[in-house]
Amino acid sequence: MILEGLLAGAGVTIAVTLASLLLSVSLGFLLALVRQFGRNRVLHALIDAYCEVMRNIPALTHLFILYFGLASIGFRLSSIPAAILGLGLIGGAVTCDLFRAGFAALPKGQAEAAFAVGLTPYRTIVDILTPQAMRIALPSLGNYAVQLLKDTSIVSAIAAPEIMFYARSLVTSSFQTTLIYSTVAVLYLALALPLMWAIRMLETRYGRLKT
Repeated sequence: MILEGLLAGAGVTIAVTLASLLLSVSLGFLLALVRQFGRNRVLHALIDAYCEVMRNIPALTHLFILYFGLASIGFRLSSIPAAILGLGLIGGAVTCDLFRAGFAALPKGQAEAAFAVGLTPYRTIVDILTPQAMRIALPSLGNYAVQLLKDTSIVSAIAAPEIMFYARSLVTSSFQTTLIYSTVAVLYLALALPLMWAIRMLETRYGRLKT
């Protein structure tokens, strides 16, 4: 019964992790492109402010604002969409910095050479710079993905029915604290290891493409 309940929560944990990761990477990449290659200083300032706010306010506070705060003004999100949106918006700030670091690490001469042979700025970014920046950022993105999986444990605070939500309910009803939380630890490890292996396979694949 304990394992069955926790496995039900594991499905939600996986779904929240994948959806939040997709939102984080998409948003972070878009923000990094605008910040790195855009010329509008107002947008630069807004992006910098967004990243600072998201990084320096506790994630739980963001979740409470989305779940409880918005409900108080008549805009109600259910727990799972609020969890995905909250973690995704925070992750967008994190991945923005990772992608920016990837772009910044590239030699400036590459873009100049691409322009010299007739490539447009768009094709230069898409075909030349982005694949290399992704390769540089991938290890850090992998670490972020694993951290995001573990961070989903906090969404139980807004009643998202993930692993920790079921664990707390089971502890309350059975008082088998050690057994339940030990099982939770093993379950998180079982979810994290395949994710780490998948990331390493991607790193290896990108490394072969580089050579």
